[in-house]
Amino acid sequence: MAEINFNYHPQFFTATILEWKPLLQTDAFKDIIIKSLLFLANEKSIVVYGFVIMPNHIHLIWQIQDGYKRDAIQMRFLKFTAQQFKFKLLDTDDARLSLFLVNAKDRQYQFWERNSLSTNLWSPGVFTQKLDYIHNNPLQQKWQLATLPEDYKYSSARFYLTNEDNFGFLKHHNE
Repeated sequence: MAEINFNYHPQFFTATILEWKPLLQTDAFKDIIIKSLLFLANEKSIVVYGFVIMPNHIHLIWQIQDGYKRDAIQMRFLKFTAQQFKFKLLDTDDARLSLFLVNAKDRQYQFWERNSLSTNLWSPGVFTQKLDYIHNNPLQQKWQLATLPEDYKYSSARFYLTNEDNFGFLKHHNE
């Protein structure tokens, strides 16, 4: 029986800021995530089908490309964004940096919760369900970040409505 390579299926990925702190309310921190996704897409290690950046977490539908390992890409993404968050907080002398101090042997600061969620999307129905969830996340009662999914800037919802990729890394799942 052939071994299934789980690295090359679309995946629903969720990462949460440490203790659900609202670091990502600030656009500068959202832009760090966008920059990282653009870098990975340009190096052709990932394809991004959908995303949303919420005040304290992110959801992605991405697909790791041949020759790359899911764990390695996730680690690179989370490590790079965490470093950039730290640099941004240091550069701006932002007091929020102290909120991310940890007593750990391998780091002084921690920005992401340790256990990100990554789920393979095996069927088109589940894929569509997760994409709809991502796009409707900003509209939830507890967030109220937009009235319509396409009105929320840090999401792929507008791309699916207009086919205009304002981020430079999105690919429609029907392509």
